[in-house]
Amino acid sequence: MKKISILFTVAMLVISMSFASCSKTSGSKMKTAVDSLSYAYGVGMGSNIAQSLDQFPAKLNVDLFIAVFEKALKNDTAKLAISPADAYLVFQRCLASAQAEASVKIKAEYTKFLEKNGKKEGVKTTASGLQYQVIKEGTGVKPADSSVVSVNYHGTLLDGTVFDSSIERGTPAQFPLNRVIKGWTEGIQLMSVGAKYKFWIPSDLAYGDIGAGGKIKPGELLIFEVELLKILDAKEAAATMQQ
Repeated sequence: MKKISILFTVAMLVISMSFASCSKTSGSKMKTAVDSLSYAYGVGMGSNIAQSLDQFPAKLNVDLFIAVFEKALKNDTAKLAISPADAYLVFQRCLASAQAEASVKIKAEYTKFLEKNGKKEGVKTTASGLQYQVIKEGTGVKPADSSVVSVNYHGTLLDGTVFDSSIERGTPAQFPLNRVIKGWTEGIQLMSVGAKYKFWIPSDLAYGDIGAGGKIKPGELLIFEVELLKILDAKEAAATMQQ
């Protein structure tokens, strides 16, 4: 979302420099190129703000927002109760509070799940809280935490939502084990080359109370099916690190 917002803002600034190529958009409120740009900017900014509000449990006071936004847009700072710098701090505090609240709720849900899941046949729980199940054992060597590995994986949330999958992309992933989430660093070291495991990774071993944006919310439990294809040799590992 952040990248989209930045790209949209840059695009609007570039367009605003020259109205020659800014054709009039149909609509009763858009009589000129300036009207078209203004309308498009409003749609873009409003849509991006609406998307960002998914991170907050409370709804926005739209009337208050519009009133303050207009003052800020006209640079009427004398009528604003706080400065832009203070506004940023308030936003950061509210975001942190919302993330913590969401994290507590999600952790409570998956803690109950893990208690039941850990009692299922074939599911093992490590001292860190990582749970795993062997789908297929391998016969090769096991990687170290400094190894660079090649894996195929499919990642879902507790509700089944797919958030990442090298299998769906059709291309195995390669990465150093000491540069990924803790659950992967620990879990993949349990595997021999050729093995396929299923992991249930608590948020403390994943993205914590911050989340990873998009589908992975604060406090989220991650579920992976991982196949360890290969441990890269020094030359292959060096090439991967340069990419």
